[in-house]
Amino acid sequence: MNSDEELMTALYTEHYGILLSFISRYVRDRHRAEDLVQETLLRAWRHIDHLDPEPGRTRSYLLTIARNVVTNAWRAEQRRPRLVTDDAAVESAPSADNVDQLVEGWLVAEALERLSDDHRAVVRSMYYEGQTVADTARNLSVPEGTVKSRAFYAVRALRQVFEEMGVLR
Repeated sequence: MNSDEELMTALYTEHYGILLSFISRYVRDRHRAEDLVQETLLRAWRHIDHLDPEPGRTRSYLLTIARNVVTNAWRAEQRRPRLVTDDAAVESAPSADNVDQLVEGWLVAEALERLSDDHRAVVRSMYYEGQTVADTARNLSVPEGTVKSRAFYAVRALRQVFEEMGVLR
């Protein structure tokens, strides 16, 4: 074992408990506190040439490093997004799919409003209510050919409206 390794072993043996106690005042999780003590000792080892062999100065130096390690860990934690544990808040937040559905629904409703009443009635009957051409013709009191024609022109008009709205190209 070389002198640096002996010094680090001595530092660990003498100061681990004090460092853990100091860091535990700021970090409640025991495992996290132990990790931060290890980080403190690692930083001290990287700058072992800065260590003053006098016991009081060594402890002061290690506690300064520990304070910096805790501060850096706290700052890093503040930058991370927090997990929400409130189930009601999670449920009330719109999901990406929900938002997409809401926007699409709004766009379709806006496009349908721009159709004539006859075309809108055929689209609602056939595409939203799932009725056949014959059922739609019977409900609207028009011939089946008229329903087919209105459906064709309604879809064409919807395509044009969506293009005007910037949804289709």
